[in-house]
Amino acid sequence: MSEEVTAPLAGKIWKILVKVGDQVQVEDELMILEAMKMENPIYAPVDGKIAEIKVFEGDQVEPNQVLIVIA
Repeated sequence: MSEEVTAPLAGKIWKILVKVGDQVQVEDELMILEAMKMENPIYAPVDGKIAEIKVFEGDQVEPNQVLIVIA
């Protein structure tokens, strides 16, 4: 079963801190979302392996857009 990590709010992907294949644990930082001139860390909701990264640094994202898939 896979878990989709979604954007909590609209903003710009400032920094991606993981790559496909990385093992992550709950609360590991996955990326930084810049919104309203603030850096908002996006954390892993589950333990697992990064299966897919659906965005690139610099991308504009909308609320609830899928950013990362953890398997």
